Amino acid sequence: MFLKTLWLTFCQLTTALLAVFFIVASLKPHWIKNIDKLLFPSTQVDFNARDNSNDVEKQRYTEVQPLSQRNFRLAAHLAMPTVVHVFTSQNNLRAPKHPFLSDPFLKRFFGKDFELFYPGLKEKNSLGSGVIVSENGHIITNNHVIDKADMIEVALADGRKERAEIIGTDPETDLAVLKINANKMQIIKFGETKSLYVGDPVLAIGNPFGVGQTATQGIVSALGRNELNINTFENFIQTDAAINPGNSGGALVDIQGKLVGINTAIYSQTGSSVGIGFAIPVDLVKQVFSNIATYGRVKRGYLGVQPTDIDRRIAEKLDLNFSEGTYIKKLLAKGPGAKGGLLPGDIVLRVNNTEVKNTQKFLLVVSNLSPGSKATITVLRNGEEKLLQVTVGERPKT
Repeated sequence: MFLKTLWLTFCQLTTALLAVFFIVASLKPHWIKNIDKLLFPSTQVDFNARDNSNDVEKQRYTEVQPLSQRNFRLAAHLAMPTVVHVFTSQNNLRAPKHPFLSDPFLKRFFGKDFELFYPGLKEKNSLGSGVIVSENGHIITNNHVIDKADMIEVALADGRKERAEIIGTDPETDLAVLKINANKMQIIKFGETKSLYVGDPVLAIGNPFGVGQTATQGIVSALGRNELNINTFENFIQTDAAINPGNSGGALVDIQGKLVGINTAIYSQTGSSVGIGFAIPVDLVKQVFSNIATYGRVKRGYLGVQPTDIDRRIAEKLDLNFSEGTYIKKLLAKGPGAKGGLLPGDIVLRVNNTEVKNTQKFLLVVSNLSPGSKATITVLRNGEEKLLQVTVGERPKT
C-alpha cells in the first residue's frame, strides 16, 4: 500500500512539473531560452575572419543549433553578398530564314526588297553568375558566360545594377575577369585548394535558371578531375552541390565562406543537376586573375613539345613496367624543350619536384611555370634517368 501511494505521488508531481514547464514555455519562452545551452554545450564560431561584425550579428549566427547548420548559415551570410548575377545580350544574330521568304509569288507581289520586311535579326540573352574579388570592382566569372557578348550587366546582391567591361579572358581555363564602377561592395575571401579534402562540406552559390540568388549544399566528391574535355587545363573539384544553368561563374565556398572554386560545368543528360558538378579550383582562379589584372592576359609556361600518355604499345616498345609519366612524341624545332636537351622518345617523370603522372598533369605543371624561369626536367632515356635544365618559354596564344 505504501509503495502504491508513493508511486501515485510521484506521478502526480511529475505531471504537475510538466504542466508548469509547458505553460512557461508557451507564455514566457525567454525564461528558458538558455536551458539548452546548459544541457547541450557547443563550440563557439571564430569571428576573427569576418570584418565589421557586431554583437547583434554574432548573437544571430551563434544561436544554439547543430554545428554543421550553424557553419552553413555563417558561410552563406559571408559569401552570398559577394556573388553577382551576370546578364549578357548579343545582337545582330540572324534567325533561320522563313520558307515564305523564298516564295516567288510573294517576291513578285512585294518586290525584290521583300526580305527587308523580315530581316530575321534577333537578340540573344543569357545569364550566369560571378564573384566580386577586389575593392576595385573586379569580378571573376566563366568565359562561356560572357563570350561574344555585346552588352554585359551585373546585378549586385543589394539590388544595384551596373554595366561591366571585360578586362581579360582565358578560354583555356574558361575564366574571365570583368570590372564595374561601384562602391561599398563586399568582396569574397580566398581559401586554399590544399585545405580541401574529399568529404568536406561546401556551398554552391549562384543564380540557377534566373530564379535569384540561391545556395545549395553538398560535399567535395573528388579532387583533381581531368580528361573531361571541357577545358585545355583541367584540375576540377567535383561536388554534388546542385549546379544548374545560371550557376556558371558562381562561387563554391567552404564552411568559413571562403572561395574554393568557380562553378563551371555539370555532367547531365537532362541539362539539370544530377549531383555531378565541377568547379575550377581557387589556386588556378587566383593565378588567372593575377595575370589578367596585371598583363591583361594569362602568361603560361611552354616547352614546345607534343606529349602523349604511355599506352600499352609505348610501354612494350620501351620495355616499361609502369605507365606513369608522359611520352615526348615530337618537339618544336628550336623550341624551349629542344634547346634544353629534350628528345623525341623521352619519358618525363618530374618537372622540378612535381611528379608527372600523366600528360594532363604535365601540361598543367608546365603551364604554371613562369616564362623565362629555369626548370629541372627529369626524363627517362634509354633506361636511365637524366636531369635537364630548360629555360621555359611563353605559351603562344591559341
